[in-house]
Amino acid sequence: MSVVPIVPRTQEPAALAPSVQRIAPSTTTTKRLANNPAANPEPASEPYPLDRAFHAMLARFTSGISPVALSLAWLDWSAHLAAAPQRQTEIARNVLRDTGRLLEAVAHATSPEQKPWSVIQPQGRDRRFRDSQWETAPFNLLAQAFLLGERWWHDAAIGVRGVSRANEAIVEFSVRQMLDMLAPSNFAVTNPEVLGKAFRSGGENFVFGWQNWCSDLMRLLSAAKPAGDEQFVVGKTVAASPGKVVYRNELIELIQYQPTTAKVRPEPILIVPAWIMKYYILDLSPQNSLVRYLTGQGFTVFMISWRNPDAKDRNVAFDDYRKLGVMVALGAVGRIMPARKIHGLGYCLGGTLLSIAAAAMARDGDNRLGTITLLAAQTDFTEAGELTLFINESQVSFLEDVMWERGYLDTTQMAGAFQLLRSNDLIWSRLSHDYLMGESAPPSDLMAWNADATRLPYRMHSEYLRKLFLNNDLAEGRYRVEDRGISLSDIHAPTFVVGTLADHVAPWRSVYKIHYQVDADVTFLLTSGGHNAGVVAPPDEPGHSYQVMIKAADAPYVGPDEWLKLAPHVEGAWWPEWAGWLASRSGEFGGPPPIGFGDVDGLPDAPGDYVHS
Repeated sequence: MSVVPIVPRTQEPAALAPSVQRIAPSTTTTKRLANNPAANPEPASEPYPLDRAFHAMLARFTSGISPVALSLAWLDWSAHLAAAPQRQTEIARNVLRDTGRLLEAVAHATSPEQKPWSVIQPQGRDRRFRDSQWETAPFNLLAQAFLLGERWWHDAAIGVRGVSRANEAIVEFSVRQMLDMLAPSNFAVTNPEVLGKAFRSGGENFVFGWQNWCSDLMRLLSAAKPAGDEQFVVGKTVAASPGKVVYRNELIELIQYQPTTAKVRPEPILIVPAWIMKYYILDLSPQNSLVRYLTGQGFTVFMISWRNPDAKDRNVAFDDYRKLGVMVALGAVGRIMPARKIHGLGYCLGGTLLSIAAAAMARDGDNRLGTITLLAAQTDFTEAGELTLFINESQVSFLEDVMWERGYLDTTQMAGAFQLLRSNDLIWSRLSHDYLMGESAPPSDLMAWNADATRLPYRMHSEYLRKLFLNNDLAEGRYRVEDRGISLSDIHAPTFVVGTLADHVAPWRSVYKIHYQVDADVTFLLTSGGHNAGVVAPPDEPGHSYQVMIKAADAPYVGPDEWLKLAPHVEGAWWPEWAGWLASRSGEFGGPPPIGFGDVDGLPDAPGDYVHS
């Protein structure tokens, strides 16, 4: 596989030339790039390489978390708490009060008048103690004692005068992670559901749980896919929408999908997925495929498929994804369907990149984008949820040292960070379900896709963390493209923005900030579900709901809390709402366009080659 060339900042990519390029990765291409210093510059001499190597080694034992950042946060909290005697007294008083209430509940545990959860109740999203068996003694008392401990530590971690908000959040998060490990639902002898199943099955659940554990361990050691994923084969059962790769360079393959209707809208849709995931989350099984749904609505769909980078791509820059990705794809789409406005769609990090490209295009008078759709994509990172706990100077420097050694961010580190954000759902509930109950979750296309992870180049990820997360340059007007500043306020194209209610990666209130950044009509839709399951919402799937409201460019700003009260609720999936929005901003139906530009014979059919890398 060839190395991605670094395009000089003062030049536009060659793919914007009049003809569509097809650059197939080959030995010749690789040698050409390797022998061209401008295309693949050597990295600058790194300071203190022994220190960086030591940090990279240390990261293997800390799951990529900076011990210095964690220690400083705890020092900040503990030192201020030690100097706050009144706060200490308040915490101790609360502990004594709740302990007395718990002891009283223990004393009356056998009384018929004693009701469960008399001292404390689980929060609405806490699914660990939902089963009715947790309402019986002594398990109910154990659960209440644990929940009280959680509340004590939460109250102790927050509200200490003088502690920075960032350090307070790190302490609260790390305490919560430690307590989650000690939940009574995680141990067989304190979990009534496990004991009940063991009694009914004669302990067979432990046998099955041991088999599940051994199977997972073997797959972990051999880097094999999870059990059941063999039924989800890329190109056959997932990523199976018919189409053709119509353009390829060293970073992307551009897929054009076959029309499924006799007539199509004149404006094509270009989808820019994130490169921290494989593109086919938007083309899963046919019944869950957004691509299939859009072609069924009469749209011509193009999709960017990013190549999975390796150590040779360590110097690929964040802006290279704009140049060799978004801008090249726009040029190719315009060549196949000339003089047409393009509906741009960006998902997650792909949406952030699309907004940057759109702002630069607006600055330069490039009006090819007719509309912009952003799915769970952030353009302001000041309130980016618990993911920001991993983003401070110490942590970013530590992570850069990890990537510096390998040339990329490994898939396991990124997956581990996302799992920590929802440890109850993604770690401990699975431990109880798979290993103690001896059950296995049925495989799904979304789970199979989630296991098909990607890597991130060293330079790109460092620039992303520093410029966007750490410094928030895009929202604060300091972000530069082609050595010139850009502003999201230059965007005037109608914009459709989707946030998901339970998003731990791109919290919807953070996504909502687009309202006061762009100078355009903004249709904001808040859907049920999380970062992935909320986006994959086919119309026939039950359980979905959403709120939606339009803000005109010249209308006054409405805050997120007020928006929640004003936006009407709709039962059902959001895809038809968006399709209707696109249709109202598209032309009349006509004949379908050609597939490619007459020079695609040497390129593969969809899903292409890069999705397998």
